[in-house]
Amino acid sequence: MKLPLWVLRLAGAAAGGGLMFAAFPPRDLWFLAPISLAFLYVVLRAGAPRPRTGAAAGFVFGLAFFVPLLPWIGEYVGPLPWLALAVVMALYLTAFGAVATIVMRLRFAPLWFAVAWTGFEAIRSSFPFGGFPWGRAAFSQTSGLLLPLTSLVGVPGLSFLVAVVGAAAGATALSAIDARRSGTYRTRPLVALAVLLVPLILGSVVSAAGPIGTHATSPIDVAAVQGNVPRLGLDFNAQRRAVLDNHVQETMALAREVTAGERPTPDLVLWPENASDIPPLENPDATQLIRAAVTAVGVPVALGTLMPNDGQPTNTVLLWGVHDRIADQAPSGRYDKHIIQPFGEYLPWRDFFRHFSSYADRAGNFAAGTGSSVITPVTPSGPVSLGVSTCWEVAFDRSTRKAVDDGAQMLYVPTNNATFGLTDMSSQQLAMSRVRAVETGRDVAVVSTSGLSALISSDGSVVEQSGLFEAATLQDSLELRDGRTPAVVLGPWPERFALLALLIGFLYALARATNLDMFAARRFGRPKGRRSSIERH
Repeated sequence: MKLPLWVLRLAGAAAGGGLMFAAFPPRDLWFLAPISLAFLYVVLRAGAPRPRTGAAAGFVFGLAFFVPLLPWIGEYVGPLPWLALAVVMALYLTAFGAVATIVMRLRFAPLWFAVAWTGFEAIRSSFPFGGFPWGRAAFSQTSGLLLPLTSLVGVPGLSFLVAVVGAAAGATALSAIDARRSGTYRTRPLVALAVLLVPLILGSVVSAAGPIGTHATSPIDVAAVQGNVPRLGLDFNAQRRAVLDNHVQETMALAREVTAGERPTPDLVLWPENASDIPPLENPDATQLIRAAVTAVGVPVALGTLMPNDGQPTNTVLLWGVHDRIADQAPSGRYDKHIIQPFGEYLPWRDFFRHFSSYADRAGNFAAGTGSSVITPVTPSGPVSLGVSTCWEVAFDRSTRKAVDDGAQMLYVPTNNATFGLTDMSSQQLAMSRVRAVETGRDVAVVSTSGLSALISSDGSVVEQSGLFEAATLQDSLELRDGRTPAVVLGPWPERFALLALLIGFLYALARATNLDMFAARRFGRPKGRRSSIERH
């Protein structure tokens, strides 16, 4: 029995969404992302579907992608927040499907598909509540041939390239099918094939050239301390002293190994977010423990903590320096997290969301920080400009870009993923840091309380990595780098251009369809009940 066309469309959309999920870590099947979008392109292009059909296909694609991608949201708070967020994200793809079916009626449909994809990624990454950038196509490409191009076009540009390669593959398939049916050779499949291959070739060329616009200045030996947490779950920090003790003990062990000649002396030691949820400036016992660890290792230590501030704490990184291998009496640098996480560090519409989850009141009431994104430890090798993007911030283009604009020579991503258990969240977030390394041309140290911690080179490769829920100290040489990649120089303009192009294309496509309908009505008279050209499509 032949299935109805709408069933085939929705099945193709569901398959595409599933393939997009499989492209993301920890599976890392990066090539499935463009294949996924090739499926979606065919669904939205073949047979010129109506916008409402495109919307339905987009929604199904979104559910098939986001439902399996985001279960870590509900790991300890139940399925409702997870499924609600997945549905909201799918609604963005619903709008994408409707708009894409319209703009793809213009010439160069694969390009318009990619513009629409990039534009809607930009919208959901900024609205509402600051946006939710998780699941951007670019973050699936940690091992992909297109990854090196991120240094030229940034994360929005990488998503565009993934989409245009996928759309070109879909267009090539449709053109080949049309040619076979008609028996007529056309050049269109070759054009689509060129669009498919050129970005892949350029990616290989840029990979061989290295980070464009930046240069290495000197190496630095970095030790990243993952102290682990006493237990999994939302109440991991009920034993805040135990978390601090874990990081102190791991650092003391590092110092003993250095003294015994089993490790080289690091230039800098990095602890994760929430390594000391006991504010050290208000608790002398915490200060004493931290100073003891800093003195033992004899080099600056950066650590994540909380700092009270008129009833609204800040998520803070403190820099504890040394003089003559003795810890300073007080911190010498501070960074307060700029982009705070809705529904975690603060809860918008608290009274409203309290009706849906008893965990609503566990959300914090943090204040966002301001000022420079750089702290400057004075290491045995000299001062280092260390750019900070704390946890959630690494998902946002503006965070790491600001750090580089502020003079960062390397990036430090302190994070705390203990509340997400053994889910895929940690590997998904680590992928973002790998992409940011290429985008900014900077080596990156990701330091987690419970994993995954990693030291990452500027080409996105992982130098060293820890496991989940284990104590570990990663140590290796990273490069300090100066200069700015074209992606950093371009800043937000690729997204702005995509949004502007999408708006112009959408309005032009609507006007064109309206004009055609008016012409047909005047010239031939449209039969009663006949659909407009937009409706027919």
